[in-house]
Amino acid sequence: MIIEVCAESYEYAIKAEKAGADRIELCKDLHLDGLTPEYNVAKNVIDILNIPVFILIRPRAGDFIYSDEEFELMKQDIVKFKEIGCKGIVSGVLNDDNSIDIERTQELVELSKPLEFTFHRAFDIVSDPLEEIENLIEIGVNRVLTSGQKDKAIDGLDLLQKLKNISKNKIKIMPGSGINKSNIVNFDSFNEIHGSFKNGI
Repeated sequence: MIIEVCAESYEYAIKAEKAGADRIELCKDLHLDGLTPEYNVAKNVIDILNIPVFILIRPRAGDFIYSDEEFELMKQDIVKFKEIGCKGIVSGVLNDDNSIDIERTQELVELSKPLEFTFHRAFDIVSDPLEEIENLIEIGVNRVLTSGQKDKAIDGLDLLQKLKNISKNKIKIMPGSGINKSNIVNFDSFNEIHGSFKNGI
């Protein structure tokens, strides 16, 4: 099982690697559910760590419906972080009705190539997750970070399992939110999990 640790600082990223993390998702402002990290922090983390670093691209807190200016900034950030050697991009865009904005998300996926692309927890507010997972497969998204549309992934296990069954390994389903040492055993059927693991891995 691959353990991806969400880190909002250089210090925590180093600590996570030492504790056994397989991959880092780097962001800032976790109290706002994560925003695009500072360039200098990302460069330092990428330069010093031996494990892959994925970068969250989210220009502001709140919803996932972005203006043209915000979307342009997201694209510029992807190019910038690719240049300094990140191994993956974590992002996504929704429409006003909380369906996935397939056109814009696909643009981000294409821009991220050849890096892997994770669709983040915006997925947890889409109205038809079983249909949307098919859409994400269609546009070449590599994985979805989701809690199964519940506050905690442990409560979303039914949907997580359905998504895994539908995906048939065409897309990775990565449970995240509230996973810890005491409940990690419940996620044994998944190849990857995500968490901040503040109390250790």
